[in-house]
Amino acid sequence: MSTLPSYKNIKAFHAHLYYNDEAGVEIAKQVAEQADELFEIRIGRFHLKPVGPHPVWSCQLSFTAETFGKIIPWLMLNRQSLDVFVHPITGDEYVDHTQGISWLGNAYELDISQFTSSRQ
Repeated sequence: MSTLPSYKNIKAFHAHLYYNDEAGVEIAKQVAEQADELFEIRIGRFHLKPVGPHPVWSCQLSFTAETFGKIIPWLMLNRQSLDVFVHPITGDEYVDHTQGISWLGNAYELDISQFTSSRQ
């Protein structure tokens, strides 16, 4: 019987900004730039199609576990019309994209078929 990772296994976090059109990508760029000015983050590509498990266009913000308590409250109040998918990075992508998720705004169904469950 395997167990879920401990919070001590969290190496970092991803916040994925979700948008559906060109206007949304511009909002995502503004939010990402503002976040980058305030926090130590890495901004990923601004995808104009669904990528990986994400059902809509998105951009990934990467940050440390220590930054979580600062950036997530900021995103709660400054995400504008964007929905945000947040998950930890533990080394177990299945758990990270199922058990460890949080949503700001609307929740979406992810395509987790690419991840293998660590539970037997």
